[in-house]
Amino acid sequence: MAEPTKPEAGAFKLPDPTEFGRSMADIAERSQRIVAEWLRRQTESGLQSPDPLNIGGAFMEMTAKLMSNPTKLMQAQLGFWQDYMSLWQNTARRLLGMDGAPVIEGDPKDRRFKDDAWKENEVFDFIRQSYLLSARFIQDVVKQADGLEPHTAQKVDFYARQFVDAMSPSNFLLTNPEVLRKTVETGGENLLKGLKNLLGDLERGKGELRIKMTDMDAFRIGENIAVTPGKVVYQNELMQLIQYTPTTEKALKRPLLIVPPWINKFYILDLRPKNSFVRWAVAQGHTVFIISWVNPDERLAQKGFEDYMKEGILEALSAIEAATGEDGVNAIGYCLGGTLLASSQAWMTAHGDQRIKSATFFVTLMDFRECGELGVFIDEEQLKMLEDKMNRRGYLDGSEMATTFNMLRANDLIWSFVVNNYLLGNDPFPFDLLYWNSDSTRMPARMHSFYLRNMYQENRLREPGGISLADTPIDLRQVKVPAYFISTREDHIAPWRSTYYGTHLLQGENRFVLAASGHIAGVVNPPEGGKYSHWINTDLPEQPEDWFKGATEIAGSWWPDWQRWVTALDKRQVKARVPGDGKLPVLEDAPGSYVKVLLT
Repeated sequence: MAEPTKPEAGAFKLPDPTEFGRSMADIAERSQRIVAEWLRRQTESGLQSPDPLNIGGAFMEMTAKLMSNPTKLMQAQLGFWQDYMSLWQNTARRLLGMDGAPVIEGDPKDRRFKDDAWKENEVFDFIRQSYLLSARFIQDVVKQADGLEPHTAQKVDFYARQFVDAMSPSNFLLTNPEVLRKTVETGGENLLKGLKNLLGDLERGKGELRIKMTDMDAFRIGENIAVTPGKVVYQNELMQLIQYTPTTEKALKRPLLIVPPWINKFYILDLRPKNSFVRWAVAQGHTVFIISWVNPDERLAQKGFEDYMKEGILEALSAIEAATGEDGVNAIGYCLGGTLLASSQAWMTAHGDQRIKSATFFVTLMDFRECGELGVFIDEEQLKMLEDKMNRRGYLDGSEMATTFNMLRANDLIWSFVVNNYLLGNDPFPFDLLYWNSDSTRMPARMHSFYLRNMYQENRLREPGGISLADTPIDLRQVKVPAYFISTREDHIAPWRSTYYGTHLLQGENRFVLAASGHIAGVVNPPEGGKYSHWINTDLPEQPEDWFKGATEIAGSWWPDWQRWVTALDKRQVKARVPGDGKLPVLEDAPGSYVKVLLT
């Protein structure tokens, strides 16, 4: 009988038994603490519904619709089994050394299957194609359920894709060739390190999984991110107002006010000098002011949407006038900040306040009729559950909002980190954008409930008098100042076709520009990099598809196009303004203290 073949020296590394024992003892102790903390939190929060999102009900309704027309389902099943038989035959041919064409190619941009073994190894190629065929079958069946109410159909489609993404063979040890290879090379140390990473993420989330996306110790706000020089010149309960130090001798007469969203922190527009919109705008001669919103706790639970208008935009305008002597500004609103800006303009118009001379909207929804996949989370059952939770605490926890946004791009923002951190046992790579993404903020209960119900659920902002702010019914159609709309083609949060409808709500001279990429990368696209293109079309037909048909693609960043647009409105210049030279004293250096408040 032949002797079993011994593995080559160094082919499999055995772990050090002493170190392994210490690691397992540490894991056991940490696991006990995590479970105890999780149980304590469940007790404090009360009994939860086993299906708070009503996913089960949606899928039951889909199943009933499918059973009412079994012919379609049978046809889909037949096609699936035919493809599967072809895959078996082609795999068998490859195992015999013959050529076998793939039954399904998959997306070449799909980074889950970038390892060469997924195609070169017959077994892993079979696993990959089996998964892709199954995924296609599931999604095809879901889309064939006729007669579903649109919101139910959207929910079924969304959660079917969540299931499909979760079941990818790349997410499991025994079916991921890269993970298997590293496990052999390290003697399983990658899995031990991955388990420690998992426990660390559970500890940070106090029993809830909070995946670490980047090296959180690699960045310091005000030291290597958010470093454009400036001063805090005003503050109240909700915000600090930052005025940036000029880098030119002359400045445009009109100051520039930037209103970021309070779902995340303002420094997405000032990450690093190379991609900072703030730094670039200062260099173009703008006197830049930006609002840095507070990270609220239960003490601000009763702050409403109108408070963000009064204590945010309106007080910022008064502060800018005191600092510069100018009562007219160019304003920019980003995402939710843009929705607040448009709403505030309507309120100001009703009161004869003309201090905003032009408005720019970064990926901003005003008409929420097609609000994208975020609409999956907006129905009466989910809103009541969310409101109950917020009312107990006084706010929506930032990690819950972050999880929602991450689900919109689960493969990139969830499963890629599961593989890297837990299966491969790697530490996450330092990345400024992911640091910002992880630096989440809370939402005051009253404000967030108003926003979700009036904007997302009932879409009342687009209606004349549909909502009231500070006892004043507002009408976006009464706003007649020039407006610049920048949206992004792959936006999962504010779909560009929906943001386009804002050009027909506001009645000024409007310009719509579409950038490549998504909600963040398409906006933060400096000219020096020129990474993404943009489309322009001076006509504004009623439908966004017609606008795109007539649009021209331009290479590079849209920032210079905006600069030409805003300076054409008023080219007058004055001596550059230094923070503290006006009527407002300097309170502290930028980026201020509000932005440094972290979630605990």
